[in-house]
Amino acid sequence: MRTPLITREGYEKLKQELDYLWREDRPEVTKKVTWAASLGDRSENADYQYNKKRLREIDRRVRYLTKCLEQLKVVDHSPQQEGKVFFGAWVVVENEDGETKRFRIVGYDEIFGRRDYISIDSPMARALLKKEVGDAATVNTPAGDALWYVNEIEYVK
Repeated sequence: MRTPLITREGYEKLKQELDYLWREDRPEVTKKVTWAASLGDRSENADYQYNKKRLREIDRRVRYLTKCLEQLKVVDHSPQQEGKVFFGAWVVVENEDGETKRFRIVGYDEIFGRRDYISIDSPMARALLKKEVGDAATVNTPAGDALWYVNEIEYVK
């Protein structure tokens, strides 16, 4: 089960995508399908088949986004979070070998296309929640437990 949380920026991005798909992309593809259908034999018509498939993909994404936006809870920064790792935090961690990682803890729907975002449901995020700078977190990984130290915590305000 995914935690239904999202940052304000993530929510706005999903809303923009939904708006673009519904107001621009879908009407454009619908025109192409109508035009291709008017040419006659649809079984041999690559334009028609491709755009019809694209229309189904758009509709599937629109349904998904609509459902998501209804269920997601936007989490804004709150002053009580300062100094501890919570949802929306940018965190810098370091392991015993001196390897550092910097990432932001966000909702599942925000991690795609971002290498520096991790899901609130990931083992790393779970291990870091409520930790402070200087604290150690034990992260359960398939290769065994890994120890990470919290070096920095920052919030987008």
